Amino acid sequence: MTDENFKNVSFEEAMEKLEGIVEKLEEGEVPLEQAIAMYQEGMSLSNVCHEKLQRIEKQMDRVVEEDGEVKPLLSEEDEE
Repeated sequence: MTDENFKNVSFEEAMEKLEGIVEKLEEGEVPLEQAIAMYQEGMSLSNVCHEKLQRIEKQMDRVVEEDGEVKPLLSEEDEE
């Protein structure tokens, strides 16, 4: 499965699926071919989670003031 297959999955759903894959792989009783497929699916889920977190982080970098003005959350001095 590619990252596109998980495009419409929520962050929580992706994390739950990823945790399930990790648990199964840690048990060590998965046939090699299935383990490889599960690993690839896990990597896709991990990428989707990472992208969603980055998108949210960018949204959180800005604060909307009471007057509707959008301001950066951190000033340039805070970022250094």
